[in-house]
Amino acid sequence: MKKTITIDPVTRLEGHGKITIFLNDHGDVDNAYLQIPELRGFERFSQGMRAEDMPQITSRICGVCPVAHHFAATKALDAAFHVEPSSAAKKLRELLYCGYIIYDHILHFYFLGGPDFVVGPDAPVEKRNILGVIEKTGLNVAKEVITHRAYGQKITGILGGKATHPVCGLPGGVSKGLKHEEVAEIKTMVDSCVKFAQTTLQIFDDIVLKNRSYVDMIRSPAYQLKTYNMGLVDKKNHMNFYDGIIRVTDPDGSETLRFEGADYTNHLAEHVEDWTYMKYPYLKKIGWHGFQDGKTNGIYRVGPLARLNVSDGYSTPLAEKEYKRLMDTLGGKPVNSTLVYHWARLIELLYATERAKELIHDSEITSTHIRTKVGEPGEGIGVIEAARGTLIHHYDVDTNGLIKKANLVVATVHNAGALTLSVRDAAKGVISKGKVDAGLLNRVEMAFRAYDPCFGCATHSLPGGFPLEITIYNHRKQVMQKMSNCEEEV
Repeated sequence: MKKTITIDPVTRLEGHGKITIFLNDHGDVDNAYLQIPELRGFERFSQGMRAEDMPQITSRICGVCPVAHHFAATKALDAAFHVEPSSAAKKLRELLYCGYIIYDHILHFYFLGGPDFVVGPDAPVEKRNILGVIEKTGLNVAKEVITHRAYGQKITGILGGKATHPVCGLPGGVSKGLKHEEVAEIKTMVDSCVKFAQTTLQIFDDIVLKNRSYVDMIRSPAYQLKTYNMGLVDKKNHMNFYDGIIRVTDPDGSETLRFEGADYTNHLAEHVEDWTYMKYPYLKKIGWHGFQDGKTNGIYRVGPLARLNVSDGYSTPLAEKEYKRLMDTLGGKPVNSTLVYHWARLIELLYATERAKELIHDSEITSTHIRTKVGEPGEGIGVIEAARGTLIHHYDVDTNGLIKKANLVVATVHNAGALTLSVRDAAKGVISKGKVDAGLLNRVEMAFRAYDPCFGCATHSLPGGFPLEITIYNHRKQVMQKMSNCEEEV
């Protein structure tokens, strides 16, 4: 007899989602789906808004990655108003962005994804959380987690005006520079963050990489996925969060595409399924050929693992050393294990702290030339690497400076196809002959948790409109009128 297993809600992520697993008569997995049942309308209600307000409006999409939306919006406004920010303004933006990456990546490892490794995938559910991590690593580590997440937020607060929802981004620059006393404070915090990032990598090494069962799980077929990868790189093909060119590599590691963010519509398209509010981007050059991996299908991944695959290393010495160690350990690129997202994320944490240290010691960081005069409004596209992957904001601004149309392609949307495949393959890999328990279901959840998905970010609009139905009753509870999608029905 066929059986359906539903994980609802999935846990330790941003937003709401559910996993439905279908078993056949033998108790093996026929298929599994990751469904996003929530819908938010940021693309729609941005229409008619003042363009200059978009960095504040879109930062409210998510309380975890507001800085990414803030600066993707700001960069889109730079393009829309035909203005190039000063060098100092770009450095201030990037420094703030490093603060965001610091607190975000710490959050994911210690609170969301890390408990599966630090505490164990089969540990009791009440232990698979930050409290279990504290119990395993010690109270001193917990104090350091709190301290350094706070440092990341303090850096964003100093530069952005608010620790969570920054208000500094303006077309052509930023609204606030740095005072010398603030520079001294940030230098102290950044120095400490570098050491903590190294400590976190050592914890990962001691608990995960030295545990044979964890390494076997990382290498197991259940968590392997061969897709294209996409991310921003600089001129040397080094990973860069704030700026660069979009690079795409194929499942074998060869470069497939290289294009400016402004040209994304020439290379990316979106597929829609009727059972979810999340869209499925794919590479136009390859095409959409259903939910399958490989070179013949245009599904791709973004985020820490994808950035690791599309880049040739890191521009900072400590992160570069860790990058080489990862490659030596896993046999070089491409790295197709979904669970390696966690390791790549910790190397990025170290890179963000090192890059922040470079920026805060840059003599230009206290410059007062932080805003450039804007031009006439038009169309603008801003691309940035959010903690979860490539983020695109695309605005069409009218002559009055109002938003005519907005399109937001967020990291979790880019990953939508890969997320679905990863959940399906993990379910097939760990469930067989009807044997299902909490530990096995958690191993299925681990497949999507590695991406650190944000479903609140991912569901902004649905082609065809929201399937709304309104029924009006009289005082006798008799149906008087029905309306569907605002069209009256008899």
